[in-house]
Amino acid sequence: MTTPDDFSKTEPKTDKKAGPKADKKILTQISPRAFEHPLDRSAIQILQKVPGLDWVAKKFIATIGDKRMRLYFLASAVRVNENQFSRVHGLILEACRVLDIQRPPEVFVMQDFVVNAAAMGVDKPFIVLTSALVETMSPEELQAVIAHELGHIMCGHALYTTLLIIILKAWHFLLGIPGGSYAVWAVLLGLMEWSRKAELSADRAGLLVTQDLAVSHRVDMKLAGGKLTDEMSIAEFKKQAAEYEAAGDVLDSVLKFQLLLVQSHPLPVLRVVELQKWVDSGKYQKILDGDYERRGDDPEKPWVEDVKDTAQDYRQAYDDSQDPLVATLRDFTEGAAATGVEVFSFLRRKLTEASDAAREKVAQDPADGAPRVPGPPGEAPSTAGGAGADPPEEE
Repeated sequence: MTTPDDFSKTEPKTDKKAGPKADKKILTQISPRAFEHPLDRSAIQILQKVPGLDWVAKKFIATIGDKRMRLYFLASAVRVNENQFSRVHGLILEACRVLDIQRPPEVFVMQDFVVNAAAMGVDKPFIVLTSALVETMSPEELQAVIAHELGHIMCGHALYTTLLIIILKAWHFLLGIPGGSYAVWAVLLGLMEWSRKAELSADRAGLLVTQDLAVSHRVDMKLAGGKLTDEMSIAEFKKQAAEYEAAGDVLDSVLKFQLLLVQSHPLPVLRVVELQKWVDSGKYQKILDGDYERRGDDPEKPWVEDVKDTAQDYRQAYDDSQDPLVATLRDFTEGAAATGVEVFSFLRRKLTEASDAAREKVAQDPADGAPRVPGPPGEAPSTAGGAGADPPEEE
């Protein structure tokens, strides 16, 4: 499994087009903890404590899924380097320098009319950009998207997303306890919430590279309304976000909650607001000033403490919210932290049981190799970027 420290092992080939701008801050040895959303951080830390997950990743996903995905894009897309998409290559190297990633991942451009990008793979992560994305974004905006995907890689999102999808598919068949399907559904909803927060973490990485909030806002505007930014206004876009958050009655709030429930990515207007809140909190400027956590000296903070930080983060969001339903229910959220700990503890127990069972099976019959995870009839096990030739998920 690739870890943040692995990015510092090999110096990349220098390219005079790829040097950082004179006024950009280089974030030497920055740890992903410096910009991770609290819920993203606490969920990842819990999963890292599950014994055997790294073994499962290397034996199953990294051996089969990574190779299959990379071979597909090697055969059907264009690999970015100094001779192909050299402008994009320069943007990648500059983003890696700002985040102090000294072994840049492979990047491919695939023909697709959808504006999209994705970070894939576990052992050797790589990034896929669609041709529509490259054509639609300005160089600064494209670099923000590339840095967003680098943020996913630094945070280890591809690994845990893939493992959870595989294990959850197995649960549909292995959980024979009464109400088991409800438990799976509850965890899936929790994973959707984690995924949305993971996207916010990656958005922060994008801003740390461009170091220009207007660029990040334009990316979200183009994802929502296309490339004609001359016809759009960031101020008006923010007004849309404010109206979405505050307008209407309790029924509107219920409908908004229902809309978000099954979304793996935050809605564009809300991404603008969330990034603005992070900047306004002062945390972004502290990082630029050099006050941030670095790789290798990450504190061994108990995962329960991270969950408490998450609950505090949600509480602050509730206190600041103008949503009528939130205002109605604000006094009933005191148990959120305890509920979060209970859900994550349940998830950790189930993952540990699945990991132990897989290792025991291989120990009994080593010839079997990596554990097989059952899935729906006729469906192959999932990988970080989807099955086979499926395009990456939308930003």
